[in-house]
Amino acid sequence: MKKRIVFLALTMIMIVSANVPTVYADYRHVSAEAAILMEIESGRILFEKNAHKPMRIASITKIMTAILAIESGKMDEMVTISSRAEGTEGSSIYLRAGEEMKLEDLVYGLMLRSGNDAAVAIAEHVGGSLEGFVFLMNEKAKRNRNV
Repeated sequence: MKKRIVFLALTMIMIVSANVPTVYADYRHVSAEAAILMEIESGRILFEKNAHKPMRIASITKIMTAILAIESGKMDEMVTISSRAEGTEGSSIYLRAGEEMKLEDLVYGLMLRSGNDAAVAIAEHVGGSLEGFVFLMNEKAKRNRNV
């Protein structure tokens, strides 16, 4: 009787474990040009695709732009769009030189539509110029490097 119960229990375990779905991802079909998946505790790389290929850091730059814009305390200010912002290549929210837009709305355009033109308009307004804004970004990055 005891053997029969053990056999039945083992059979049930095998049936149940056979129906547990296996987690599997086919990373060969990642559409991104480059990607990396790391285990956070050990830093072990689980998957990489062109991980060492130099890439533009547009998204990180846009996040830093949004942070600096928000921290500037100027979110309610109106921004006059420059011709430099209008002529910015890449993704756009279709700004036109001379139009005015609230800084807060530009930040939304930057983050929700990935607007490069919005990024330039924000930079010029918050930093006084594109070059001045780059200085602000670098200073913030230095301050937060060890956070």
